[in-house]
Amino acid sequence: MFEVSEDRFAQLVEEAFNAVPAELAALLDNVVLFIEDDAPADDPTLLGFYDGIPLTERDSSYGGALPDRIFVYRNPTLAICESEAEVIEEVGITVVHEIAHHFGIEDDRLHELGYA
Repeated sequence: MFEVSEDRFAQLVEEAFNAVPAELAALLDNVVLFIEDDAPADDPTLLGFYDGIPLTERDSSYGGALPDRIFVYRNPTLAICESEAEVIEEVGITVVHEIAHHFGIEDDRLHELGYA
């Protein structure tokens, strides 16, 4: 497992988030980003997770909802990487992947686009 400090990993996640085109970032609505060391016990190799109501499923009854949450998991990401360059790539893919879920894009389409 390649080692990256918590602070450096957070910086890489922030850089990946900041690399999202401004036009898309401006469309994010009621969503927060979290970095955690470990994925849930029932899926320990998970790199990221979107928990919320995608924009495509929101209607006029949507209001007063808690923010959607995007999680990026540090240890599973580091476990599959052998260099900081690989960490940067995986974090970038994970951030875009989870943001795409916020926009209602499903895994099958993401895989077609190369965000496996």
